[in-house]
Amino acid sequence: MFNRIYAIAKKEVRELKRDKRMLLVLFGFPVFLLIVFGYAVNFDIYHIKTAVYDQDQSTLSRNFVSSLTSSKYFDLEGYVKDESKIQSLLDTRKAMCVIVFPKDFSKQFYSKQAVKIQILIDGVDANTASQVKGYLTAAVASYSQKIQAEVLAVERQNTYTPVDIHPAFWFNPELNSTVFLIPGLIVMILIITAVISISLSVVREKERGTIEHINVSPLSTLEMLIGKIIPYAIISLSIAAFILFAGFILFGTTVKGSFLLLFISTLIFLFASLMLGIIVSSVANNQQVAYQLAALTTLLPSTLLSGFIFPIESMPVFLQWITNLTPAKFFLVILRDIMLKGVGISAFWDQLVYLIIFALVLLSLSILIIKRQNAAQ
Repeated sequence: MFNRIYAIAKKEVRELKRDKRMLLVLFGFPVFLLIVFGYAVNFDIYHIKTAVYDQDQSTLSRNFVSSLTSSKYFDLEGYVKDESKIQSLLDTRKAMCVIVFPKDFSKQFYSKQAVKIQILIDGVDANTASQVKGYLTAAVASYSQKIQAEVLAVERQNTYTPVDIHPAFWFNPELNSTVFLIPGLIVMILIITAVISISLSVVREKERGTIEHINVSPLSTLEMLIGKIIPYAIISLSIAAFILFAGFILFGTTVKGSFLLLFISTLIFLFASLMLGIIVSSVANNQQVAYQLAALTTLLPSTLLSGFIFPIESMPVFLQWITNLTPAKFFLVILRDIMLKGVGISAFWDQLVYLIIFALVLLSLSILIIKRQNAAQ
């Protein structure tokens, strides 16, 4: 049995060596995806175009604008002289937000009255607008607290805060969204490369007619499957290691947990992904269809239904059930626990069990489909 499995694996390695384009796709495509998605997919918002309509034109209002634009979050696009031009700035997206100071801004402040600042935000993109609002609210609160402390210091009074909050963020203290997204990128890249590579390999055998020679040989279906997936599993593991290294070089991501647990869980996930590729190849009759089906069954589910970008808990209940149809969902939880939190298997053992069950179900389906196809021939 081991000799037959070794023979199939050796044949796959030889075919891969001859197929230079496949090798280029296997090793070039993951790097391309990591760079593009790593830099493009980012929830952090910087350099927000900001305009100011300052009717007060006081030192107080100018200091506030200066404190706001001194950070990397806001870029001052200019001052508005006429209120009628505010609409044009927001319509043409020359400004994402406009800060409006009332005429008696400084007068009300120094007379110890409540002062209101109006902030006009482009709300077309609701998520971005919410973040801009949060940034501005925090900036106003910080500046208000600062000048309040200065006024009280002049009057020789101590500042008093009835309830003070000191939040502490675990695992990602800088709240860098790239650190959160990198594990999802790894999951997406691995499942895409694994499914596409194995499905194209099997369909290529169909196109050349060599699959019929394998079917009439003494090989069992299980031996054939194991022999075919071994080379691609090794290649996928090497790609995973390379992605981790590239993620450390480009984005500074590290593995805080056990490398052994990471290796074992990655191997199980790759086995499930390769079995999914076998099922795709059983449906497709040519490489073009196989590529399209592989991309459809991996790219969309791993992006939309795995929790990579959109939280599964926020989805409707029926969609939460559908998310169980992709192994990326379970592996992503494991990967984030190991890479970001550095926790042990006690934190994600249930996800690992689900992943194993998923892999075994796909293996059974693959054997059943191949046997039926062979019997039909």
